[in-house]
Amino acid sequence: MSVTEEAAKPVEPTELAAETTRHTIWSDLRQALRGTAADYTRIPLRRAVFLLAVPMVLELVLESTFAVVDIFFVAKLGASAVATVGLTETYLFLLYSVAMGLSMAVTAIVARRVGEKHGQEAALSAVQAIVLAVLISLPVTLVGIVWAKDLLRLMGGDAWVIEQGYRYMQWMLGGNAVIMLLFVINAVFRGAGDAAVAMRVLWLANALNIILDPILIFGLGPIPAMGIEGAAIATNLGRGAGVLMQLWILVRGSEHLRVLRSSLRLHGATLLNIARTSLGGIGQMIVAMMAWVFLMRILASVSTEAVAGATIAIRVMMFTMMPTWGMSNAAATLVGQNLGADEPGRAEASVWRIGWMNMAYLLLIALGFFLWHDPIIGLFTDEAQVIGIGGEWLRILSYSLFVYGWWMVSVQAFNGAGDTMTPTWINLVFFWLIQIPLCWFLALPLGWAHSGVFWGVFVSETAVGLFTLWLFSRGGWKKVRV
Repeated sequence: MSVTEEAAKPVEPTELAAETTRHTIWSDLRQALRGTAADYTRIPLRRAVFLLAVPMVLELVLESTFAVVDIFFVAKLGASAVATVGLTETYLFLLYSVAMGLSMAVTAIVARRVGEKHGQEAALSAVQAIVLAVLISLPVTLVGIVWAKDLLRLMGGDAWVIEQGYRYMQWMLGGNAVIMLLFVINAVFRGAGDAAVAMRVLWLANALNIILDPILIFGLGPIPAMGIEGAAIATNLGRGAGVLMQLWILVRGSEHLRVLRSSLRLHGATLLNIARTSLGGIGQMIVAMMAWVFLMRILASVSTEAVAGATIAIRVMMFTMMPTWGMSNAAATLVGQNLGADEPGRAEASVWRIGWMNMAYLLLIALGFFLWHDPIIGLFTDEAQVIGIGGEWLRILSYSLFVYGWWMVSVQAFNGAGDTMTPTWINLVFFWLIQIPLCWFLALPLGWAHSGVFWGVFVSETAVGLFTLWLFSRGGWKKVRV
């Protein structure tokens, strides 16, 4: 057949549809990565989920990549160094709980204002959120710098952890303002629908972390080896660069939001609204994170190897589950904006769609944990006892990991609607009244050691996931006003 004859052939409808679909997918992918001014309350739901979820997933994948890379390098310094990171993170988790709780409120309020087409009210809310973040970070800075050794001693750290690891804690808690601002300002971007901006900010911050980590930990040329302290310095430098980028974009303007000079002021009513709405989010995260503090304290009573194995396992779990958190963040934005646009049915449909996607993904991850739990932990350490403990947790997680996907998206649906108190009460019951006593009883009085902690977590978190999904299905969150 000649070229002319080939060109003259009619195009089959199925071929045309397939080519159009391919073009649409690639076009949407480019828009998702570059940022788009699309109205997420009006475009097709499937496309709205795609445009928001892609950058949110990539944002958190890189964040979790940093967590894994960081522990990979720190693990080269020994089990005590890993334990230092784990014990420091028990306190950082409290800070994260405040930052994440405030971020939940900020996302909900900014998304609602954008859905209502009140752009300057959204910008004013962003400024008040930044003010709150700075005020909250100041006392944490003081405590972390002055009482680092005492905090590590309180958590049961060994002699190396207290005498050598305290500088790591000083840097991490002392520089907590960059953590707070990174969380909160990215929550502003996500609530506005500028997920691609939040993604690029974390790309910069975490890429710098990954580059600087080995250089500052082990030294390079004229740069001396700083050990575990170098890991903390790298984190602060990377995240600090990310915050500077965020502030520049806020002033310059993104696709959906720009902070004008008129917004650079204190506004009592807006600030109080954010603070009030964030109390539930902060409460739910503090309850969950305090539960983790108690679990780490129980593990510290067992052995340093138990803390190290659990620390590596939780980093692996965070890495693999970040895509589902990204999807769930997309659900929060869609819920907030669609409730603002008076589209509650569309808000609910987005949650169910994302929930099924989360479940399918986590079933694959669970299979990997079940089959290769010890080899996965072995990528980070060659200490047999640490590998055995961390691998055991991954195997136990695999039995119900898919439930976590539904728990994440349903919790974020409540938070995106501004109903941050319901998850708080759920966490209080399931984590403090069930998880902590159960883990303690199984680990110590019953003598199951670290295995008791892991099985207690399995029981309590499977139960909380199923209950939260059932409560979401009742629909009370649709009536919340923020």
